[in-house]
Order: sequence, then structure tokens, then C-alpha cells
Amino acid sequence: MTLPASDADARFERAIDRWFRDRLRLEPTLASFVGVHEHDDRLPGASREAIDERVDFWRAVLTEMDRFVADDLTPTHSLDRDLLVHEARLELHELTERRTWAGRSNAAEEIGDALFPLFTRDYAPLPDRLERIADRLEAAPRLLGETKSRLTDPVKLWVQIDLESGAALPSFLDVILAAARSERCPDPLVSRLEAAVTGTRQALEEHATWLRNEVLPQATTEWRAGPEQFEEIVRLRELTASGDEILAVGEQILAEERAARASTSTELDPTLSPEEIADLVKNDHPASFGEALEEYRHSMAAARRFVIDHDLATMPADDTLVVIETPSYLRHLIPFAAYYDPPRFDPRPTGTYIVTPPATPEMMREHSYASISNTSVHEAYPGHHLQLSAARTNPSLVRLILFSAAEFTEGWAFYCERTMKEQGFDDTPKHRYIQHTDAIWRATRIVLDVKLHRGEIGFEDAIEYLVAQTGFERPAALAEVKRYTSTPSYQLSYLFGRHLIDRLKADVERAQGPAFSMKAFHDTLIYGGSMPVSYARRLFAGLDS
Repeated sequence: MTLPASDADARFERAIDRWFRDRLRLEPTLASFVGVHEHDDRLPGASREAIDERVDFWRAVLTEMDRFVADDLTPTHSLDRDLLVHEARLELHELTERRTWAGRSNAAEEIGDALFPLFTRDYAPLPDRLERIADRLEAAPRLLGETKSRLTDPVKLWVQIDLESGAALPSFLDVILAAARSERCPDPLVSRLEAAVTGTRQALEEHATWLRNEVLPQATTEWRAGPEQFEEIVRLRELTASGDEILAVGEQILAEERAARASTSTELDPTLSPEEIADLVKNDHPASFGEALEEYRHSMAAARRFVIDHDLATMPADDTLVVIETPSYLRHLIPFAAYYDPPRFDPRPTGTYIVTPPATPEMMREHSYASISNTSVHEAYPGHHLQLSAARTNPSLVRLILFSAAEFTEGWAFYCERTMKEQGFDDTPKHRYIQHTDAIWRATRIVLDVKLHRGEIGFEDAIEYLVAQTGFERPAALAEVKRYTSTPSYQLSYLFGRHLIDRLKADVERAQGPAFSMKAFHDTLIYGGSMPVSYARRLFAGLDS
């Protein structure tokens, strides 16, 4: 029997409210990131039993969504239902098939991620936030201990990353303690934090000893997804292409972008070799990292002004973005920069743009003026920050915490790099050289993503290939390839996501004809909420779903 639309929609909304509350209970760090602070005193479960609880949760989601018929729901709720089913299938594949959780501890990163939003966001007075940080630090030894029950198939490279993360986290704890002391927080709070930090440090040392002496010698599990599993992940992500087809797009664009960069190099100086051209661009950088941070702030403000002046997209009313140094516990995995979106439920939602200080003097070359400009377009305006700030205004709770749309979020930011150049922003040979280099980087990511996980290239060869194609300093390339090993199909999301957005844009322009507006196209996409591009088609009337 078909229910009246209003009854089905009301029941669906109640189901989504339950799902949202239950997910934040399971993932308290996620709750903090979106600005729901009732779980700020907790860390997630990290045991084998906690994994089983998550599996049961996502299986229950599929059962619950099966109770709803698309025709009974409004188009918005029908889309949310399908998005949640899509997310559940991907989560269950990761939890039951890919099983990354069995290959690494990830404990230090989980602790650092849980502390980061409490420390960096001023949703409450610092002493109140430090109390919650103390709660989480006091739970850290428990989390570290629980990971021992799930780390049954250790991967050598991932365990080494665990050790690096554990060694890096204490310096972030020192920053937190220094803030508590400098702000003259109450003595009992400072004493409590000192004890919690001491306990966490000791637990991290004991965990590292266990990893080094007992886990690492037994770490023989393969990190590659393998051809069949990689293809299954691509299918589940509904990327509308096979691994071979995605690889072909990457290789074609790699060749095109290399030719474009060579042409731009001739514009810069036809007498210089490719290596000398790279030096010419990369040596033009701020004198210090402090000056580089200021340049990032200046560049993102200029990009924001350009978007407004050229009517490329609508800014959210309460748009706020801050730029800070990357926390120490993340620097070995984020060689350049990254972005955290504004929490919807905080009183002053603020985006956070993190920039990694150079680990070696030569790494300062990665913060050239031209690179700062292109990275700020990607991470800030009109890239990640604008898209995710706009998405935050969409009322859908499903789209707020949807993690299966990397080709949309990363593809959008990459699409913005080229679009801003086409519209005239920082359109100089040096800036175009970097834009083409970054496009080569994303094309190389497709090639390595597919080939690494299908076993067609080795880890060290992948590093050398990335250095050869992009000119990256080797430490940056090493950090990149480390990240690739645990996230099959994510790396291809940048360039292939842009490819899918380009295709969608062409379809919309063809359907709308003279009425097509670039700003309207952009606003429909980013204010519709984050979702796979194959689902975003449903935001545009007149296109086939």
C-alpha cells in the first residue's frame, strides 16, 4: 500500500533524525566536527567489538531505508534515501571487505583528530574546551589498548605510519598545555591536563613498544586492494566508469597537461631547461614560513574578492575562514595544506585551512607565490571552503555527514583551479605553470591510484614516478604515496571528479541553452549539498537521473 506523501515524509524524517543521533553517538569526533558537543567528553570505541557495532549500525540503515518507497517521498527525501543507501554500502564494504581497521592501529591519529576541533574552534571559552580535552586525553590509554584486539592483519607500511603518528602527537599535546598555562586557566584544570598528558604520553610509548616489538615483525599483510576489490570500490562509488576507463582519462590528461606546461615554460624563458624553469618558479617564495602564512591569507582574500566581482558564485551570509599551521601529528601525512569545513551547529561556524611548515629547507620551495595562489583557490575560494560552507546551509542531515562523495568535493576544488585561470585570476605564466603542474599531479594520482592497487607499480617506483612527473621534493612525494596505500580510489577523485563535473556542466548547458548561467550552475551544485556527481544530476530539472 502506498502511503500519503506527508505520512511517508514524516516517518522518513524521524528515521533520519534517529540515524543522525546514533551515528554521532558512535563517532563522537564527528559530532565535535559538525558542532554537536554533547559527546565532547568521549573518544570513539576502537576495539573489535566497536567494529562489529558499526557493521550492525550500517546494516540496520539498509534495512530501515528498504521500508521507504521512492514514489512515497518528496524528491528531496527520495534523494536523501538513495544517498544514505549508497553511503551504507560503501561503509559496509570498508568494514567487512577492505578491513583497513585490521591492518593498522591509527590510534594516535584518532586521538589527535578528537582533540583538534576542541582546541582550534572557539565555540566555548578555552577553559571549558580544555576540560573536554582532558576528558578525551584521560580516555586515550583505553583507546590505545582497545586497538590491540582489532589489529589482526598488520600491514608493515601502515604500522610504520602508526609509529610516526605516535611520535608526532606529543608535540601537539605540548601546544595544548602551553595554551592552558599562558591563558592562566585555573590551577586544578592545568594540573588535570598535565596528568592527562603524562598518562597519554606513557600510553603512547607503551603502544609504540608493542607495535615495534610485537606487531611489526609479524606485519606481512598486503596493503594493495587488488584488481577485483579495486574495481568493486569503483563500482560501489558509482563513478560511471571502470578502472581502465578512469586510467585512460588520467593518462590522456597527463599528456595534455605536460604539453601545456611545456608551452608555458617557453613563455617564461625559452632558453632554460625544464629543471631550470621549475627552479625559477619554485624559488620565488616568501622568506619564512610566517611570511608564507600571511601570503596564504592574502591570496585567499584576493580569490574571494575575485569570485564576488566576477559573479561566479554566491557567498554564504556567515562566511568565515581561518588559516593556521598544520598540527604536528598530521604533518607526516599532509605535506602541503588541507581544509576542515565549518561546523554547522557551532554558534560561529568557521572553516579551518591548515598549512604545513616545511620539514626541510628545500620544502619551502613548495610554498612559492604561484603555488600559494593555486592552493588557496583549491582549499578556500571558490574551492573546498566555499563549497562546504554552502553545503552546510542545506537542511539535509544526510548530506551534512556524507563521506562517499570525494569525486564531488575534490573534483569541485580541482575544477575551480582551472576555472579561475580561465576567468583571469592570477593568469600569469608562473601561475599557469603551477596550475598545469598541479593538474599533472592530479593526473599522476589517477595513474598511481589505479596501478598501485592493481599491483602494476611498486611503492618506491611510485615515489620516483611522482617526483619525475611533478618535480615534487622527495619528502612530499613520500608522504603522498603513503597516503595512497590506505585509500584506494580516493586519489583519482580529483581529476576524474573534475571530468564528471565538466560532463555534467556540458549536459546542463545543452539542456538549458541560452538560459544557462555559470553562477546558477555553481550555486545549484554547491548549495545542493555534498553528494556523488552521479546523484547531483538530480538537482537539475530536465536532466535524466
